[in-house]
Amino acid sequence: MSSKGIIYTIATPIGNLEDITLRAIRILSEVDMILAEDTRVTLRLLNHLQIKKHLISLNRINERHRIPSLIEQLHEGKNMALVSDAGTPLLSDPGRILIEAALDVHIPVIPVPGASAVSGILQASKLVSNSFIFFGFLPRKKSHKKKLLDQFPDRTIPFIIFESPFRIKKTLKELYEILGDRTITIGREMTKMHEEYLHTTLQNAINNFEERNKIQGEFTLIIA
Repeated sequence: MSSKGIIYTIATPIGNLEDITLRAIRILSEVDMILAEDTRVTLRLLNHLQIKKHLISLNRINERHRIPSLIEQLHEGKNMALVSDAGTPLLSDPGRILIEAALDVHIPVIPVPGASAVSGILQASKLVSNSFIFFGFLPRKKSHKKKLLDQFPDRTIPFIIFESPFRIKKTLKELYEILGDRTITIGREMTKMHEEYLHTTLQNAINNFEERNKIQGEFTLIIA
């Protein structure tokens, strides 16, 4: 009987394609298949790395449906790499259900660390020393945001969130209404050509973005 396969959770670049480790490149080249949040995005990375590999879509819509087949292949000894569109997998990305299912049947899961917007914003900000809370994307509705944040009454611990260019203005305003004026670091288009960091307050950030005609790029925020 063949030994069980392994799932490698591999961090990929969040923008700059140079931000990938030698180990990640080697494992992507060696595994039997790659599970990708969006195969089109991952294919661009693989083409850049000159890697040809079987890609399987694994997203929030099809994840539960694909798990039985994937677990069976892992039991047969197939090795798989799990990647998200950008950065470290499982941080506000699909794949968590698969990892839980694999661990439940004692299939090894091995992380391959690398690029992460979370660690990036921590390095670019002075707001965190040892402790922080990571929320990922906050709920859409203001009342749901408030309910979540109210579960963490210790306002001395900074928290990190992700946000899209389409909701950044609304989110900043709602955070101001819920929390009052707080210190914030905003990272936009991290590691990319138009990378930008703002070290300011919620009120000033609101004013800053109100003056912009067009907002582009993905955002990572840390609020203290």
